[in-house]
Amino acid sequence: MVTAQDPTRLPADLPVPIDDGAAVHLPGSRLPPVALPATSGGEVDLARASDGRTVVVFCYPKTGRPGVEMPPGWDDIPGARGCTPEACAFRDLKADFDDLGAGLYGLSTQTPDYQREAAERLHLSYPLLSDARLRLTGALRLPIMTIADETLIRRTTLILRDGAIETVFYPVFPPDGHPSEVLRRLRGDRRPG
Repeated sequence: MVTAQDPTRLPADLPVPIDDGAAVHLPGSRLPPVALPATSGGEVDLARASDGRTVVVFCYPKTGRPGVEMPPGWDDIPGARGCTPEACAFRDLKADFDDLGAGLYGLSTQTPDYQREAAERLHLSYPLLSDARLRLTGALRLPIMTIADETLIRRTTLILRDGAIETVFYPVFPPDGHPSEVLRRLRGDRRPG
């Protein structure tokens, strides 16, 4: 049985998020010059990072920690649960993204320290970016939700090229299968599933 304390496993009965139109404005948007703290050290400006190359940024609400309860009702919020399995699935396919020449970043509103702990514990092979001040989130008007007084980014994935958003995945479900979907898109296969 999967418990709320096991962030690496997904319950079978998660509610499926619906497309509420909150990301419809994103394709074609230019990235603002915002430098975000990265778990790899220093800061990353995604506008510069995507200059002349493809970059994948998967945005997620909040990774869990073993033994630490998530906000009440977390599993009942469509699209909330699954950040850790999604991050691990991207980790497991990192070599495939590298083979395609695509940069890979995770992005959330969690603090740099919170993300550093997750990156180390999960052995992530790509940087997590912190937008705890909501600078990029606000500038792009990324889809958000407020849970227990925290502003969190709804699960959204952006494919960036030359400082602009080329492709948007929203809503994302299931989170653990999503990295394979992104790879298919990068390889030119636009069929779902």
